[in-house]
Amino acid sequence: MIQYLNVFFYDIYPYICATVFFLGSWLRYDYGQYTWRASSSQMLDKRGMVIWSNLFHIGILGIFFGHLFGMLTPHWMYAWFLPIAVKQQMAMILGGVCGVLTLIGGAGLLWRRLTNQRVRATSTTPDIIIMSILLIQCLLGLSTIPFSAQYPDGSEMMKLVGWAQS
Repeated sequence: MIQYLNVFFYDIYPYICATVFFLGSWLRYDYGQYTWRASSSQMLDKRGMVIWSNLFHIGILGIFFGHLFGMLTPHWMYAWFLPIAVKQQMAMILGGVCGVLTLIGGAGLLWRRLTNQRVRATSTTPDIIIMSILLIQCLLGLSTIPFSAQYPDGSEMMKLVGWAQS
């Protein structure tokens, strides 16, 4: 049973998710092109918007490009330029910093959305749910850093890199 779950979640499910993402985005763009919008609350009240938004976006971009670099670095680079243990240390430190920036910025944006009356009046339930899910996901990612620190040689990370590149 465990082997079946392992195969499903690591070999099949990522392709299902990617297919649904790309096919769903394509169909939504094709049939509901003008429904893609994001309602901005910046015009309603700028207090706190700049700092929270900048922290969130800098952090989330750092996380995105960190995962892209970390998962897709070719194996031959580890022998010449970047030892695996160093890569793991960089991932924990830089990923932790970017995760904290994302968490602080996202919490500030959510707090602003919930406490500012003008912003709250234009917010929808999905806005609040999405921001809450992003914050929970960020907390989950930050909670993996202590577990990752238990394997400083990078052996467990290389298993994930091998899976991502396959």
